[in-house]
Amino acid sequence: MTKRHTNAGAGVTRRNLLKAAGALAGAGAVSSFPAPAVWSAEEKVLRYLGTAVNQSDDITKKVKADTGITIQNIVATTDDVTKRVATQPNSFDILDTEYFSLKKLVPSGNILPMDAKKIKEFDNITPIFTKGQLPDGKVIGDQGTAPKKVMFLEGPHSKTFSKTPTEWVTLIPTVYNADTLGIRPDLIKRPIEHWAELLNPEFKGKAAILNIPSIGIMDAAMVVESLGKYKYPDKGNMTKPEIDMTVGVLTEAKKAGQFRAFWKDFNESVNLMASGETVIQSMWSPAVTAVRSKGIPCVFQPLKEGYRSWASGFCMSKGTTPKQQEWIYEFVNWYLSGWAGAYLNRQGYYSAVLSTAKANMEPYEWAYWMEGKPAEKDIHGPDGSLLEKAGAVRDGGSYDDRMGNVACWNAVMDENDYMVRKWNEFIAA
Repeated sequence: MTKRHTNAGAGVTRRNLLKAAGALAGAGAVSSFPAPAVWSAEEKVLRYLGTAVNQSDDITKKVKADTGITIQNIVATTDDVTKRVATQPNSFDILDTEYFSLKKLVPSGNILPMDAKKIKEFDNITPIFTKGQLPDGKVIGDQGTAPKKVMFLEGPHSKTFSKTPTEWVTLIPTVYNADTLGIRPDLIKRPIEHWAELLNPEFKGKAAILNIPSIGIMDAAMVVESLGKYKYPDKGNMTKPEIDMTVGVLTEAKKAGQFRAFWKDFNESVNLMASGETVIQSMWSPAVTAVRSKGIPCVFQPLKEGYRSWASGFCMSKGTTPKQQEWIYEFVNWYLSGWAGAYLNRQGYYSAVLSTAKANMEPYEWAYWMEGKPAEKDIHGPDGSLLEKAGAVRDGGSYDDRMGNVACWNAVMDENDYMVRKWNEFIAA
């Protein structure tokens, strides 16, 4: 989805060159630099660390045109984003990360909370984040790290999550979704209704699960419950015996040859499905969209046990200057103003502020993506590619149907270190 940017040149900005020019001026060497007019306007540059899910060249170009802010995308896997925050807080300015990561990131002190009073659309953010419910008031599942549990901090310098709303927000939400399994209906040729199908021997050597331990084990837990083997009190916070049992089920399936791959990267999941190497696997909604945009049948399959959900949002590095923080608030406010929300909705995500995204979509698009209605016209992706013909209905139906059937949220468990160790043993088995 995004060009991969290394960080090697991220620090070489006009801002840094200005500092260098100032230092040399003090040494009487100003004549070696271009005329002052070239450097008179400070360039607004933000290094944006994320997983490529929300990063795209189209968004980068649009924000530059609308605000003058230059976004330098730094792409990393979910786990590597977390490591980078812990060890290199000065290597990025704005962070786009998942809510479940906050239990690891907030104690580091390396990220700063956002001030809700500086976010123009804050009161219009969907109550899924602030109250754990749909806009119509329906309470949704909160096993795991539901955003409302980690949305607020007690103060601007606090490392303690607040149980009630405060001015200090851990992450300003960008996107979220209800995840399920992706399938190739043309290669399976029968209905798929349960998570248990991931381990069905019928798909031996043609199944895949994502190799991000804290997410993969949640998919595994959905499978275990679907198989009728066990009912978890909280799939997002397992005990050691529960972890052992869950990983044991996966290891048994792996040794029997069930899995073709264990993917970590968005593009890897797209390639596995598009090539037909897998026919059923853990998947993310825009990855399904990417497969479809190639003209290949792929379905984000609604399942009777419900969805595993996730959510992402923005915060900033403790290494940012007051000026950079101004630019970050400008960028976040732009992000919630509607263009980006509509862009992400067209990939199958959900935007944090529904009203502004709706204002930036055609009524037939909103009806298809958000209301579960048959498409009145052909549905196109953000890049203009044909996704669905007129008459098609979105997988899983409406926003309320999908988000209203969330069974659990991505999480970091109390026994996280133990879980990761056992997961890695499964991958190596």
